[in-house]
Amino acid sequence: MQEQKAKYFSVGIIAIAFVLFVYVTIQAVAIVQKRQISTDDGIYNNRVTQNQAIQQQANQLVAGCQTDLCKAQKVLSYVTAIPYQINHFKAHSPQQTIRLNRGDCDDKSNLLISLLHALNIESYFVLVPKHIFVVVALHHKPNAKALWINKTPYYILESTAKNSQVGYPLRYKLNQINMILDPFENREIVVKSLEYG
Repeated sequence: MQEQKAKYFSVGIIAIAFVLFVYVTIQAVAIVQKRQISTDDGIYNNRVTQNQAIQQQANQLVAGCQTDLCKAQKVLSYVTAIPYQINHFKAHSPQQTIRLNRGDCDDKSNLLISLLHALNIESYFVLVPKHIFVVVALHHKPNAKALWINKTPYYILESTAKNSQVGYPLRYKLNQINMILDPFENREIVVKSLEYG
């Protein structure tokens, strides 16, 4: 009888371990699918963040701003002041980029869009060959050209150009745009029309 109980107990432990293994594997795959986006250049690692520290940083940066244009420019100025340094091995989180005070286009764009998201400013990643930048929709429009996505103007924010302004010029041809992405939903934006002007 004792042997029978030990056998059932062992089978039960193995069954629980198997269910736990399947659950952890499914969760890991879901995280990878949320964090990695396949492009023509390879894999882009999405490191956007929504947390209290980013929210506080965003609020501090835009103190006194009355418009989304002012807020976007303050956040952009903060991010462009962080020194550019290529990160060969791993994309940094926004908090790591702040702490290290350096980053490449992935790191700085992840920080930039995380701060914009904390301020409820509509923004997306634009992936082009070997680069990424951010676009924002603004009610108070800057005196600059826009990337018109599905007939809506979005203004370019270039996180790697020191002292850049909202409405940075597009340095790529339209057909070089690989993807426009909402990184918080890990969803590619369906582009029906795309113009610059």
